[in-house]
Amino acid sequence: MALHRPDAALVTSLAEDAVTAPSMHNAQPWRFLHRVDGETIEVYGAPARSLPRADPHDRALHLGCGAAVFNLRVGAAWRGWGTSVRQLPDLDDPWFLAEVTLRKATDPGIDDDLAVLQPVLRRRHTSRFPYSDERVPQAVLDSLRSAALLEGCRLIAPGPWHTDTVLDLVHDSELFEAMDTGLRAELAAWVHTEDGPPGSTTEGIPPYAIGPRQYGMSAPVRDFDTPRRVAGRGSARFEERPQILLLGTEDDRPADWLRAGQAMQRVLLQATLDGLATSLISQPLEWPELRAIARDPRSTVGYVHMIIRIGYGPAGRSTPRRPVAEVLDFV
Repeated sequence: MALHRPDAALVTSLAEDAVTAPSMHNAQPWRFLHRVDGETIEVYGAPARSLPRADPHDRALHLGCGAAVFNLRVGAAWRGWGTSVRQLPDLDDPWFLAEVTLRKATDPGIDDDLAVLQPVLRRRHTSRFPYSDERVPQAVLDSLRSAALLEGCRLIAPGPWHTDTVLDLVHDSELFEAMDTGLRAELAAWVHTEDGPPGSTTEGIPPYAIGPRQYGMSAPVRDFDTPRRVAGRGSARFEERPQILLLGTEDDRPADWLRAGQAMQRVLLQATLDGLATSLISQPLEWPELRAIARDPRSTVGYVHMIIRIGYGPAGRSTPRRPVAEVLDFV
């Protein structure tokens, strides 16, 4: 029986899919390793790309790397390969997060539910623009909940009082952030206020992705241009009744963070496939005292990992990505 092993071209193409994943401040805190005599792609966190002020325990780093793991699975399925994932720990390397094993699929349709998401990998972008107040149909919400459940997580569409509570937490977190000079300095290091030549930036948030300023404070959109340094940035009215989803797990361990990252990406890709615009809100979850209030006490979700704003609106533009050659090693 012939042994099918992934070659360098396949692994490189999978890494190109993986790096389209979202990460906090577009820090892209991942690296990949393929051993040429094996069938695995190892995924590691990149400590130099951690955010010690906003993410002191590396929870957001794990979420971003989990999203990249999910993209590996999607890309493999689209190319006719099945996958299995072994998650941390590795006592010899604390930055080892996951190992994705590739196997040539012999059963047509084995991972069709993943393969169908590959065409939207490069269409999914964060949109910090106004959405309409058109409500997302229940059937679409149900498909997003199912996407999260398939990855072992829960997705909650909060009711009116809970939505108001979360929106208040977003505003509270803005005040917390304004008083933390270290956090503001860290944020400024990842936000670009001027457009450079094409290809000059491979990380962080470019000015065109910041979006307009809000009239009022209705929508939970983080203002990355707090000092107002982006020239010519306009203002706009955002939706009066924002629609948000809360992604969470029962526990709050690194393995839960990785699982939540995969669920987050599956939800975002499904939302894109369903014609929705999305943006991620982590600001109130960066403060333990606010994060605890974000959960619904009536829910079995013990810990909220991400707030997802959804709606019908303009798609965001792609943000820079580091070249695969910088994040992928062969040994």
